[in-house]
Amino acid sequence: MRLFCNSTLGLILILGLAATCQQTTQQAPAFTFHANVGEVLVQASVLDNKGRTVNSLPAGDFTVYENGVKQNVESFSHDDAPVSVGILVDNSGSMRTKRIQVDQAALNFVRASNENDEVFIVKFNDEYHLASPFTNSIPALEKGLGEIDPQAGTALYDAIINGVTYLNKYGKRPKKVLLLITDGQDDASSHDLKQTLTLLQSLDAPEIYCIGLVDKDDSGSSRKESRKVLLQFADATGGLAYFPSNLDQVDAITNKVARDIRQQYSLVYRSNQSGPGFRSIKVEVKDPHLKHLTAHTRIGYQSTK
Repeated sequence: MRLFCNSTLGLILILGLAATCQQTTQQAPAFTFHANVGEVLVQASVLDNKGRTVNSLPAGDFTVYENGVKQNVESFSHDDAPVSVGILVDNSGSMRTKRIQVDQAALNFVRASNENDEVFIVKFNDEYHLASPFTNSIPALEKGLGEIDPQAGTALYDAIINGVTYLNKYGKRPKKVLLLITDGQDDASSHDLKQTLTLLQSLDAPEIYCIGLVDKDDSGSSRKESRKVLLQFADATGGLAYFPSNLDQVDAITNKVARDIRQQYSLVYRSNQSGPGFRSIKVEVKDPHLKHLTAHTRIGYQSTK
């Protein structure tokens, strides 16, 4: 995973979003991809050597490997399919001065996403608050964002674990994402980092996009540790982590994340590997007309059989 620093809006952390609770009059379009029991769904973002998204590549340009062994891709899609998304917003006391801009950036993320996405919002401090259950109503999401004042500590690991659980239980879309916005390290969770990463290695774990609002006043070791944790979340799931140099960049980042999610390639294969344990995933992209392409995906998953 590559890291683009502040001049390019910082890269590599993220988290997803999802919505349902409220019915809409518009039906979601049919998918051209799916993942049944025993199949592996891989989302891939293809970037050139300048970090720009590359679209319109054919299925023949992609090769998928699991544990270094080539896999047979049974389904390929590059459609703008609707997504189940969860937005996790740090609501600890240190976020008080950042609240207005962060909340607005979260809403603009939804506005830039597929109109048939389902989204839920969580605000977390030392507790987990479901601010808005699944919906695609901007007014409902806006109301949920504004109801809880920033205070107390940061139970980051608990928020991710609860968010993933809610997303997998109630999310209706095959593709699932979490978008995480936070400014600090965990200091209040009942779970630890190892437990969180173990959950994120499960086959049904969502992609996580992180935006780390790391405070310049924090010690160097604290900033380094905060970045490291967010990068681990993104690397494990195929998301990205961004570290903006100032709050004004957050809105542009959330819009970029929304566009990138809509432009991903979806590949489904049935694993030819056997036995429990961690299975690595690598997607290779080679195009006769384009050079230096990189497919960004999750690094693998934990198999139970």
